[in-house]
Amino acid sequence: MLATTRKDGSPYTSPVWFRWTGEAFEVVIALGDVKRRHLERDPRCSLLVFEAVPPFRGVEVRGEASLTQGDVTEARRSIAGRYLGPDGGERFAAARVDKPGVLLRLVPEQHRVWDLAGILPA
Repeated sequence: MLATTRKDGSPYTSPVWFRWTGEAFEVVIALGDVKRRHLERDPRCSLLVFEAVPPFRGVEVRGEASLTQGDVTEARRSIAGRYLGPDGGERFAAARVDKPGVLLRLVPEQHRVWDLAGILPA
């Protein structure tokens, strides 16, 4: 879940696909997406990543996103491949090759983690 800030200061949260590069989280955002407008106005954001099955681990990272325009095909392929498998990622990226986007890069400045493995009954 990516949280950005609306003009009125209220949060806007939306599910996103992402990848971790070892130093930053990356997300492809379509050019017309409201998240892009929010981040251009205020780059502060938070990304929440969690498991929906036991042990229900998760991490929330906060920081300022950088947006890079350009060819996002490789990023789309890589990110979609995490969720759809390599072939699905290829098809997903190929179907969007004519849909420009920006690459959001979020280097965590603050984080919060949890792991409920020791709390849940076996």
